[in-house]
Amino acid sequence: MKRPVALFGVFAATLALTACGGGVAQNSVSGPPQPGGTLRYGLSQAPTCSDPAQGGTNQTIYLTRQIADSLTDQDPATGEIEPWLAERWEVSPDARTFTFHLRDGVTFSDGSPLTAESVRSTLDSIVHVLGGAKAPLAFAYLAGYTGTDVVDARTARVRFATPNVQFLQATSTPQLAVLAAATTAKPAEQRCLGDTIGSGPFTYTDYRQGDSATLSKRAGYNWGSAVFAHQGEAYLDRIEFTVVPESGVRTGSLISGQLDATSDALPQDAPQIEAAGGRVATASNPGITFGLQPNVTRGPLRDRAVRTALLPAINRQELVDTVLGPQFKSATSPLAHTTPGYVDLSGELGFDLDAAKRTLDAAGWAPGGDGIRVKNGARLSFGVLFSAAFAGNQAILELLQQQLRSAGVELRLEPAANADYTVRQNTKDFDTIYYNVTRADGDILRANFGLDARNLNDRGAIPALDTVLSGQLAAVDTAARAGLIGEAQRLLLDEGLWVPTIELSQAIGVGNTVQALTFEASARLQFYDTWLSGR
Repeated sequence: MKRPVALFGVFAATLALTACGGGVAQNSVSGPPQPGGTLRYGLSQAPTCSDPAQGGTNQTIYLTRQIADSLTDQDPATGEIEPWLAERWEVSPDARTFTFHLRDGVTFSDGSPLTAESVRSTLDSIVHVLGGAKAPLAFAYLAGYTGTDVVDARTARVRFATPNVQFLQATSTPQLAVLAAATTAKPAEQRCLGDTIGSGPFTYTDYRQGDSATLSKRAGYNWGSAVFAHQGEAYLDRIEFTVVPESGVRTGSLISGQLDATSDALPQDAPQIEAAGGRVATASNPGITFGLQPNVTRGPLRDRAVRTALLPAINRQELVDTVLGPQFKSATSPLAHTTPGYVDLSGELGFDLDAAKRTLDAAGWAPGGDGIRVKNGARLSFGVLFSAAFAGNQAILELLQQQLRSAGVELRLEPAANADYTVRQNTKDFDTIYYNVTRADGDILRANFGLDARNLNDRGAIPALDTVLSGQLAAVDTAARAGLIGEAQRLLLDEGLWVPTIELSQAIGVGNTVQALTFEASARLQFYDTWLSGR
């Protein structure tokens, strides 16, 4: 049996209580929070960019979330949208216009003031400079964006050509964090070099791409989110991020006290961490589960019967038990269970190898001499493009390869470096692609499956699916919107456009001096309330 491996995230709404993935990792220390000190954090992978708009991986967002504030915040306990840089807002009845009233006295770390012009330049730069290739999530959140009106210095009116209900939640994400003009005026590549200027409680003081980064407390910060546990400056003086790819080295450094917290703690390392007085804090990521997304224009995946036969051919619980660990869950829908609008479709995702074989038999795919099925001389064989952004990918897909072979399906693993992965993803040069996307809003389905969005299936129109994906953007009634998002999940399975495997979880190794390490609504770390005891 394979050992559980590390659990990392790839990427990066408002309907239900307990819908989101947040929480607080608190060790048993009494007394008020103590300011000061440097928290030393071990990242499992290098951040990809210092710009929050272009950051997608969890390891990147752990940095970018600290240096830039958003117009709103999302309460991880309730899913409600709360004030942050905007003290209040109005949404037009047709969800095409969003008017934000900004807090007074907010400044960026270069001393420039936050104004409505800051909001306009931030959003304009995403749409007109970065685009979908550099900032796919942020760009998707701004679908139909027609511009921002500067009503006055503290009032910004954001306009869309069509209804865009999800936009209010999107304003809570780091991808739409408001940045200073000194940053938004730069081209995409120059925004990644470590001098990104936001209004957050920390600032970059050192950034070495692929190696390390240091954040320092922003003196005078006093405009924290309504979700934060305190107001005023952050407690920590500094956060030192170091890239430590090897999981054993990360855990050893945590136990020895060389690091205070680490990403992606292994299940088998938990006893050592706990014996040293620490703990492993976990949170489930909302959003799209890990899974295979078929390119329906290529090879045997053009056959809907093949795509739908993959659903019962996968033993998801075996993936969790053999490769990962108890903090993971098998996928029960295209959306993770912590996502608002999630519906439990586990009845359609149960392991039933005989059912998979019957579907393929009926579609004319007969077993060949080596066990792999054939039809009209073509083998039932296809590749899966994946990156190492999630360290469990390789082991998961190796086991998945074995499972699908039992049904007569050949899965070819195609690992790719991040740069090559991105190019092939953007050009849809793959048979299937394996990934997940984190977001606490069901609109993430439209962003990845919609014809007017990423559409990594490269599909044509499917009227029933297209209607619900676009319709939820106009559904101002929460229950009605949840119904449309639920129907979208069912249709994605019915069409075989997503083959779910497992849900992503965060597992953070936390030393015994670290207090109030917080997961925000999308299960990413927020260090604003974190403090150190006994140092």
